[in-house]
Amino acid sequence: MLENKFKRGFTTEKLEAVSEAKVHHDSDGYYINTLSENVKVYFEDYYLFLEKVYNRCSIQLEKIDQKISSTDGGRTETLSFYRAQRIVFDLIKRTALSFYIDGSNFGIIMTPWCFGTVILEKVELYRERISRGEINDPNIPEYPYYVIKYIDETYKKTLLDLFDFPPDAFKMRWQYSELLKRYSKVLTNITGSLNSVLMMIKSYGS
Repeated sequence: MLENKFKRGFTTEKLEAVSEAKVHHDSDGYYINTLSENVKVYFEDYYLFLEKVYNRCSIQLEKIDQKISSTDGGRTETLSFYRAQRIVFDLIKRTALSFYIDGSNFGIIMTPWCFGTVILEKVELYRERISRGEINDPNIPEYPYYVIKYIDETYKKTLLDLFDFPPDAFKMRWQYSELLKRYSKVLTNITGSLNSVLMMIKSYGS
């Protein structure tokens, strides 16, 4: 449980009752072969990983807030650096929480590397939205140039350090993205075929 108030989405009781064929159990606990990578991941290990990430982000955010409050308002670049860091850690924390409490979607169960890749792409998307002026974020000043600059300069190293990943951890991420695209395309094709069949059956019955 996070902060003694956020419960795991897939509790042991829920997993015991689920009839989902993808969920398995052995002497080490409940596990799933992940949808994105087809890798064996234990639910207990996954939730412990999310708790670790969430708690690390909470600690970092407290430190950053203290630095921001003690920094002179005229030090624009220094404050922008802290705000850029705050944006990244806050996004990671919110994502970890949303995955932690989600008990309806097995797609959120993944390896730490896959989670890191998801976060990497979320940060990049968020950064693009900031640059287009689409984000209403209290960490973004009227002129966000320096904040965007420091996000660009630091976000990959921030993620590598937070997740204890090696320097080349994200080099394979586009293969993961391509896999998801292909998976989505297959589902779309299947859905389209099913709809065509249903329409044909309906027309014959009318």
